[in-house]
Amino acid sequence: MALLELEQVSKHFGPIHALDDVSLSLEPGQVVGLMGDNGAGKSTLVKIIAGNFRPTHGAMRMEGVDLVMHRPIDALKHGIEIVHQDLALCDNLSAAANVFLGREVQKRIGPFKVLDYATMYRRAGEIFAELRSETRPRHLVRQMSGGQRQAVAIARTRIGDARIVLMDEPTAAISVRQVAEVLHLIQVLRDRGIAVVLISHRMPDVFSVADRVVVLRRGRKVADKATADSSPEEVTGLITGAIERA
Repeated sequence: MALLELEQVSKHFGPIHALDDVSLSLEPGQVVGLMGDNGAGKSTLVKIIAGNFRPTHGAMRMEGVDLVMHRPIDALKHGIEIVHQDLALCDNLSAAANVFLGREVQKRIGPFKVLDYATMYRRAGEIFAELRSETRPRHLVRQMSGGQRQAVAIARTRIGDARIVLMDEPTAAISVRQVAEVLHLIQVLRDRGIAVVLISHRMPDVFSVADRVVVLRRGRKVADKATADSSPEEVTGLITGAIERA
């Protein structure tokens, strides 16, 4: 049984059809590369999965049970986490503080509740070790490389015990070495049974870590196949319209 299923999902903004009858399934421990030109509908599809938008038509199911979400917090309750392109990190805070932002651990001292920094530092360190990242819990985010920042954003998804992680252009505007770090983090998530949706314009990244590639063009799905059965040339043709469907 699929972890998540989308059946003929559409999203209309007045006369604009951002998505038309898109069906998609996600399996545990599977990386799906989501590709398409600007305006193809990738972000809209991810925002529907993340609970930001409700579909105009269509159905979503999680492990066979109908899934209706009204807010992003509903997606979090189902173990669906998103890593935004801008990462949404606070540069003036430590890595651990960012990992637990909005989910801070507290302890009681007499009649008062205070932040339990020791527990947050320890748990953040365990997660970074699990991700095999060199990021340190006490280091300030503003002093970190792009790859370390991605590690912090991904570590945040582990606090919520994510089952599905949506990643929006995680390797954009970082160095080759940092790209390798991020792709390694994606592989670690996959190896732990977490489904990953990777939005990317970088063909080598998708073909190096994704099990499947899904291509959207003008709001419609034009391909959904194993990366081993496709090629960068075919995907480029699908994105541009030189190839109608695969």
